[in-house]
Amino acid sequence: MNAIPVGTSGRHPLLVTPEVTIDFLGDDEARVLSTPHMIAYMEWAARNAIKPFLDENEDSVGTTVNIRHLAATPVGMSVQFTAKVIQVEGWRVVFQVEARDEKELIGEGTHERFVVNIPRFVSRLAAKRSA
Repeated sequence: MNAIPVGTSGRHPLLVTPEVTIDFLGDDEARVLSTPHMIAYMEWAARNAIKPFLDENEDSVGTTVNIRHLAATPVGMSVQFTAKVIQVEGWRVVFQVEARDEKELIGEGTHERFVVNIPRFVSRLAAKRSA
């Protein structure tokens, strides 16, 4: 892993479609971006931010999410997810994350990821499966 500079940022765009919305409110007009999908795209933005600093046998996994979903985003609107590195301690990377639709800030918080060596990670998973 190369040094990951504080301030490094990543983005991930999304057009809200029915596949990423909640559908339990009983009215198609009430379908909005779901909180789990919002968080997932925040994680993708964070992963994308640091991926260029990782070796070919490394990636990152999410470990902590502290997010507030502030506003609803209906089907058809675009959302921009951003993640900015605010702290790096060894393999641990902490991000400030946010999501903005075409009108307003819809989500914000922090997210933590750990850089992992993929072959070692796969080996640990195999050991766990066989235990």
